[in-house]
Amino acid sequence: MRRTVAVVGLGGIGGVAAGCLVHASRHDVAVCARRPLARLIVERPEGTAEVSLRTLTDPADARPVDWVLLCTKAHETASTAPWLTRLCGPKTRIAVLQNGIDHAARIAPFVPEARVVPAIVYYNGERMAADRVRLRHVVEHDLAVADDAEGAAFAELLAGTPLKVLRSADFATLMWRKLLINAVANPLTALTRQRQAVLRREDMRALCLAVLEEAVSVARADGARVTADESEQTLATLLTYPPEAGTSMYFDCLAGRPLEIEALTGAIVAAGERHGIATPLNRALLTLLRAISDAAPARMS
Repeated sequence: MRRTVAVVGLGGIGGVAAGCLVHASRHDVAVCARRPLARLIVERPEGTAEVSLRTLTDPADARPVDWVLLCTKAHETASTAPWLTRLCGPKTRIAVLQNGIDHAARIAPFVPEARVVPAIVYYNGERMAADRVRLRHVVEHDLAVADDAEGAAFAELLAGTPLKVLRSADFATLMWRKLLINAVANPLTALTRQRQAVLRREDMRALCLAVLEEAVSVARADGARVTADESEQTLATLLTYPPEAGTSMYFDCLAGRPLEIEALTGAIVAAGERHGIATPLNRALLTLLRAISDAAPARMS
């Protein structure tokens, strides 16, 4: 069935999602962005695609749609409130393609009755230029959702695109596992200002494992079904990623933008506090990255 879709946020993740949906031509897609964009080039392993975009720049021009794909950074959610208010009707589903473990709670203050579909993003989306994004497939599936009716609807929405969706009966554990990846990849690439190749250094591998040990203890206390060697498995997975791949926090740090630290390391530290588990290394990373993030607006002005 043909659906109406609005993609909010046209960075690497949103640009790839919008470009793939438009190219598949199964749905009516609009992108919500600060500036108009008539076309988008998507570099994909399956071949480069150039698509025409219908762009909305003013929330007043938006109307309720079947699906909203929220693709901004987690800390930018509040700024999307005018869009969400206009785009969401009684039957609208909001797929939240953001980091962290609290997708529904993050959206609730802005659209309390929304049908939220949390989604874990595994693909690497990089904004190469204003009108160009690059898709890298990192693992065998590009997104994951809960194995329920809402998850099935999301998987159907993306059918026919290069983006493969995994439906999982243990979505909570997958959310924590993605957070574990982000707990080391994002902070350490941002702080060193290097792409993921830096994690292959022996001293960085040791630091990754120590940070992960703390986070795994918190995840286990929070109900995730993590294994005894979860830290080692997480690092092994991380080291299969392309060494030239960047992370969202790395790109934001280079650009002088505020960092998505609270939804990542901040979430681990907060959960540790709830469960009475000390997280000194994660807390140190959080302090350093907050200092960088808080200075970002001053550098950008």
